[in-house]
Amino acid sequence: MNRLRNVAWGRVATIAVVVLCLGYAPIAMTELWPYAHPGAPAFGQWVLARAVSPRYVADAFATRIGPYGRSLVPLVVHSVLGGLLMLLGPVQLLSAVRRRRRLHRVAGVVFALTVYVSMAGAAVYLARTRLADAFGGSTFWIVLATILVGTVLSVTFGILAAVGRLPDLHQRWMLLCYGFLMTAPLLRLEWGVLPWLLPGLPMTEINRVAIMHLGSVVTFGALLASRALDRRENVPGVRGSWVPLPVLVLAQPAGAAALLWITRSFWGWGAEGRRLLLAYLIPFALTYAVLMVRQWRAGRAGASWAREEWRLHLVALAMAPVFSVGAAQLFERQLGLDARTALSAGVAIGCGVLAFAATTMVSLRVMYGRELLRRQPRGAGRPVDLAVRSTIS
Repeated sequence: MNRLRNVAWGRVATIAVVVLCLGYAPIAMTELWPYAHPGAPAFGQWVLARAVSPRYVADAFATRIGPYGRSLVPLVVHSVLGGLLMLLGPVQLLSAVRRRRRLHRVAGVVFALTVYVSMAGAAVYLARTRLADAFGGSTFWIVLATILVGTVLSVTFGILAAVGRLPDLHQRWMLLCYGFLMTAPLLRLEWGVLPWLLPGLPMTEINRVAIMHLGSVVTFGALLASRALDRRENVPGVRGSWVPLPVLVLAQPAGAAALLWITRSFWGWGAEGRRLLLAYLIPFALTYAVLMVRQWRAGRAGASWAREEWRLHLVALAMAPVFSVGAAQLFERQLGLDARTALSAGVAIGCGVLAFAATTMVSLRVMYGRELLRRQPRGAGRPVDLAVRSTIS
């Protein structure tokens, strides 16, 4: 047990992310070769066929010939540049940690431009593809569109934070941006792993299971990385809390009521619904437990800034089921989706959207504190010190 406590988990996580990115980059870059030139090698499909079965892969990708063929050039641009982003991400992370500022800035400009062009290719594909023609159906189309918007907004806010000399916020937004990008390799990983836990399911069903929690997983990972890199106990100008105890307490029954409604709905769908429900609830419960414990420990230690950030994300997570239920009603009425598809889509994007909202609140919290300090008479307070201690223990 002591050995586990002494492990540098931040370093282990960094190595795991780098290895996953480097391994996925060639897969992303070659994923669409067979659609442009039939018979061309695709490393990802080759690996997946041997991890599961050739039939599992062939049945899934045979349905993609039509939808991909209508947008092949934009998709090739998206996938090739997506592979490049998998390589640039670790460069950005490691150069920031090791304070290689010139390399970080140059790679950052290339990274941002690559994100915009790659996401433009994805946007063209989505615009040309009917919701029902997406892989796995309308739910996946909505998830892809949400990830696209979240990625573009995150990198944009990250650039604005860098221009505004807010390195701590720049760091958070870029980590969140890369978290959204990491949904691609993690989804492929789940395509290969989940069939061992759920044998006999086609890849389209495996895809539906995976997207129930990918948004929650990647945004939680971005939050953990942000908190690991920011060791400050307090932030200049940030006083009090935007999440006092009554707000924290009241958010819990609202979220619990929505979560109960989601549970009853999914449970009534039989075996398929129960699979989707477990895929959603297990990561949700684990994330909730970690956030609750971390905000409590930060409060006991007197780390007011850490407690504030944990609490903002905790309230956002608690309210994610409420958002999901509301989004399901919107999708059902405005997009004409059936109740099952609408609720699945709402649940799939709920945690990711609310984590984005929580990061926005964190940013506003810091910017408001900075403005308060700026308005103080000279000599009345401490100077603004927004330097972030970029050390991973």
